Amino acid sequence: MRTLITFLFISSFLILFGSFKPKKADSSSKKLAVIFDTDANNELDDQHALAYLFSNQDYFDIKAVTVNATRNGGAVDSHYKEAERIMKLFNVREKIPLIEGANGSFSEIKGDLKNATFDGFKAVDFIISEAKRHTDEKLVVIAVGKLTNMALALKKDPTIVNNIRLVWLGANYPDPGEYNLDNDIESMNYILKTNIPFEMVTVRYGKPSGTDAVRVTQTEINSKMPGVGPRIRTYIVGRHGGEFNNFGDYSINLFTHIDYHGDPPSRSLFDMAAVAIVKNPKWAKATEIPCPTMVDKVWMEQPKNPRKILIWEHFNKEGIIADFYKVLNNFD
Repeated sequence: MRTLITFLFISSFLILFGSFKPKKADSSSKKLAVIFDTDANNELDDQHALAYLFSNQDYFDIKAVTVNATRNGGAVDSHYKEAERIMKLFNVREKIPLIEGANGSFSEIKGDLKNATFDGFKAVDFIISEAKRHTDEKLVVIAVGKLTNMALALKKDPTIVNNIRLVWLGANYPDPGEYNLDNDIESMNYILKTNIPFEMVTVRYGKPSGTDAVRVTQTEINSKMPGVGPRIRTYIVGRHGGEFNNFGDYSINLFTHIDYHGDPPSRSLFDMAAVAIVKNPKWAKATEIPCPTMVDKVWMEQPKNPRKILIWEHFNKEGIIADFYKVLNNFD
């Protein structure tokens, strides 16, 4: 009798607990939470950065795409529409928020922050609200245009300064100039005066040490990109006309409507390289320096400044470009 009771007890225990399965860990908790801030209609590197980002959702938990307007590519709604095209090509338009940001500059907008609907308020308010959710692991903001949206967010709510890691594609540091920087120098200087973790992904036109060196030729794009990426049912109309149901064919079209530089003639995928080094920091060299500032469009070093920033340079072009093609071809 005792043996029977013991048998029944053990059987019941195994049935009850043997069928129990622990919940799987939330895979998104292992990803980097990212907001991608872009002037998507500027040229063609933003579009390829977005394509690379969407093809790396095993690495990135994309919280939103925010847009701003730089002097090329029209007003902010044009940048919004171009970002939307890429999102539709990757079937993420309904999954990831696309949010309109600043049309004007930091100096033009900063006095209006008490107004509910200042220029860029949707993106700025989203950045603030999302940053406040990240008290343990920082929210990564990858900014690949001017820094207006980010500067406005920090001015409106300085308490988010420790919740964000800001990675900015911009500047020819230590040389002056560069498109993203020149579009809103004041926004960068304002951010550099805060304590936000700041990483500058250098451009350095014509030099092998910046993202300008991460280049592809039109022949390479024509060979590698046909049909690449998911295929969508409803075609999009491209920026230059034509209809497309995959990013690869749209990429070829973008490269058809662009000027080329260098020998051999090529174009840089600046912004895509910024996303790549966040994914794999081994694809570039990071150096910590005392935070400089810019005066009259010239960099001023501040060697005694206790605030430090990171400078990214010497990018592994071959590794970055190879991974770009790989993930687009393996898009799930």
